[in-house]
Amino acid sequence: MTDIKNWDVEDTTFWESTGKKIANRNLWISIPSLLMGFAIWLMWGIITVQMSNLGFPFKDDELFTLTAIAGLAGATLRIPASFFIRLAGGRNTIFLTTALLMIPAIGTGFALQNKETPLLTFQILAFLSGIGGGNFACSMSNISTFFPKRLQGTALGLNAGLGNFGVTTMQILIPLVMTMGVFGALGGDSMPLMKDSGWILGKILAGTETWVQNAGFVWLVFLIPLAFFGFFGMNNLLPISPAIGGTLAAFVKILWLYGLAFLTTAVGLYLYLPAPTGLGLLNMWVALPLIIVATLGIMKVTAFGEMKVGINKQFAIFSNKHTWSMTVLYVLTFGSFIGFSMALPLAIKVIFGNTHVFDAATQAWVHAKNPNAIPVFAYAWIGPFVGALIRPVGGWISDKVGGSIVTQVISVVMVGASAYAGYIMMQAYQSATPEIYFQPFLWTFVLLFAATGLGNGSTFRTVGVIFDRLQAGPVLGWTSAVAAYGSFIAPVVIGAQVKAGTPENAMYGFAIFYALCLILNWWFYLRSGSEIKNP
Repeated sequence: MTDIKNWDVEDTTFWESTGKKIANRNLWISIPSLLMGFAIWLMWGIITVQMSNLGFPFKDDELFTLTAIAGLAGATLRIPASFFIRLAGGRNTIFLTTALLMIPAIGTGFALQNKETPLLTFQILAFLSGIGGGNFACSMSNISTFFPKRLQGTALGLNAGLGNFGVTTMQILIPLVMTMGVFGALGGDSMPLMKDSGWILGKILAGTETWVQNAGFVWLVFLIPLAFFGFFGMNNLLPISPAIGGTLAAFVKILWLYGLAFLTTAVGLYLYLPAPTGLGLLNMWVALPLIIVATLGIMKVTAFGEMKVGINKQFAIFSNKHTWSMTVLYVLTFGSFIGFSMALPLAIKVIFGNTHVFDAATQAWVHAKNPNAIPVFAYAWIGPFVGALIRPVGGWISDKVGGSIVTQVISVVMVGASAYAGYIMMQAYQSATPEIYFQPFLWTFVLLFAATGLGNGSTFRTVGVIFDRLQAGPVLGWTSAVAAYGSFIAPVVIGAQVKAGTPENAMYGFAIFYALCLILNWWFYLRSGSEIKNP
């Protein structure tokens, strides 16, 4: 039965006899679907490096627009996606949002077959890749409705943690499938590398034949069966989604709201990005809140029929102060995870790929190619892998001892690790042999990623404790939307400070933010007089 009318997983008898089997089936279809979303959303970080190595005729700042566009679109699409489950049902939502990923996957494969493909085409495909980023919000909202509160930390940790393996999967799989013609004649011709490249096992020399288009086509191998399993294996919970109105009506609601978010994102990007792509009128700190407010506003104004009633009910989360405190704490955890995932390859390439010598005559630092450069693809995947792997552990521990205690501990760790990472980056960026600082740099970031992973699980658990079942899903979606902007903010902030010659300032700034989160978490959820003590 696709639509389930009776659902009460807090009733132990119902859970053991009926609920557990259904919930677990939906979870294990949801996890790989979410993994695909992460992989396709963030694939431009790897694709653009290889486009440069193959000699595509674009400048570095033009290639940067692809990762920026994908990051911004994915974060903004999470705003409407956080409302999809109540409006359209879990099965309808996960099926359609997974199937839509085939559009950027196929389009990217064909676009990469030709170096003469215009930049605008790649920018549109990066824009559509944002669908993968948006899918996290509806996926987490959906799974939160299937499990009792006592198990939500573990269930949401599994969904998000294993889903986050899309980052690592993408970082490992794309460089691998580029090395062979796995799709034969259907996949198109190869191109020779013009610069050295690499993968997790080392360097790939210039001149090697490369099938860069496989970076798009490979995802179809997974998306086609996942769409099938989503349509025939998942369920809509009618107590959570009482006014779906049928499958086609549900699809119309999803496409309408995603279309509105695409519109506000496109306008925001046009105002933010520099010429010739955009007007360059707004800086990042103005553009992002304007996009968020515009997306919420246009959703509320243009909603129609039963969808308008549903959206108005879910907007009630914004009158709850705990929505805002948990949003900040989720920026601490997931925002850091996704931001560092995007920024780490750049940091490794710039800081450890060059030598840095101070010229006393010109009173300036001279940066030159480092003969002992660290291979980016060999190490960039480790931190995200650890963060995703440990995420379910954070949920499990939080189920046992309380989410806010775990959040407090990881906040302390992140303050110290971020400050030390800044110090190491400063040392390396002022050294003729920066590679000698790479080991402490790498292990410090691995520690940061582990802390963000544990904290992701703990914040999910806290949301499950604070909010009722109807509000917990939208809150999870909203907080994840805001935190996802870390995929855009962290690379921009770190990149700007590296360009200024002070990479440590970015990490010191993050450490200050983490310290403020530590105080916020204690004030709202741990101090003796707190309104909600957890525990």
